Amino acid sequence: MADNKQKIGDLPVFPLSLGGNVFGWTADEAESFKVLDAYAAAGGNFIDTADVYSAWAPGNQGGESETILGNWFASRGNRADIVLATKVGGGSPERRGLISSAIRSGVEESLQRLRTDYIDLYYTHYDDPSVPVEEIATTLDELVREGKVREIAASNISAERLESLLDFSTKENLARYVALQPHYNLVSRDTFEGETADVVTRHGLATLPYYSLASGFLTGKYRPGTTVDSPRSTGAAQHLESERGQKVLAALDDVAANHGAEPATVALAWLLAQPTVAAPIASARSVSQLPALLAAPDLKLTQPELDLLTSASD
Repeated sequence: MADNKQKIGDLPVFPLSLGGNVFGWTADEAESFKVLDAYAAAGGNFIDTADVYSAWAPGNQGGESETILGNWFASRGNRADIVLATKVGGGSPERRGLISSAIRSGVEESLQRLRTDYIDLYYTHYDDPSVPVEEIATTLDELVREGKVREIAASNISAERLESLLDFSTKENLARYVALQPHYNLVSRDTFEGETADVVTRHGLATLPYYSLASGFLTGKYRPGTTVDSPRSTGAAQHLESERGQKVLAALDDVAANHGAEPATVALAWLLAQPTVAAPIASARSVSQLPALLAAPDLKLTQPELDLLTSASD
């Protein structure tokens, strides 16, 4: 197992971040604890969640994932061993937005659910263009100075707004974003590559892709004529209908066969080989799904293999 920690600001992280969106949704607390224990036992230390996970599940209102994580930290006594990322500004109308009061109430609620007094990496989940960059940057800087947050990052933001926030933070000597979490994978490259990637590179940010496996499509379990028992199956199966999706699957199969690896491992290894990518985010609803994810940091693809995958996904 790789021990090649990546740096996100001052945070040393395992190069595969465990997504917490399934906790309280497709994985109940007992199953979530098993996944978390197995990830940590394998050397993983980087967990990603949000204040609204998993509000979309029947009977949920958001915060379930954070609550499960808080219970896990309390029962294992391992909070200091984990780099914990969560988010503010997304989800239901009463939680959405980035005015100062929303960020401040959001962080307090997250800290309470997580049963901790600090968050390692705090994201603005969705940009709120109605709020001036000055207000967002100043509020986040205050949280860092108060010790409630160690580093800050962004997700779901335009290149222009990201650059404006970074420029203002730098000019005013405020805490600045150290990472971006974009939608990015082999079948969704234009959601990051181009102008946004240029901003990230220019400012020295780390990239932490979400939907790294395209809702499970890049695991290779979705094939023509197959039915997969998963709440994500509709989103994943749509890629089967595109020529790009078929080409990417074929390329993944070829490269996976070369290494005796799973397609998911190859898809994550391709991401890790991309400029600025430090730790793709992937979730597992059961322990059996973890090995393919954890193997990615150790899989070094050759340049011809990378070229094959990149060409297939063009």
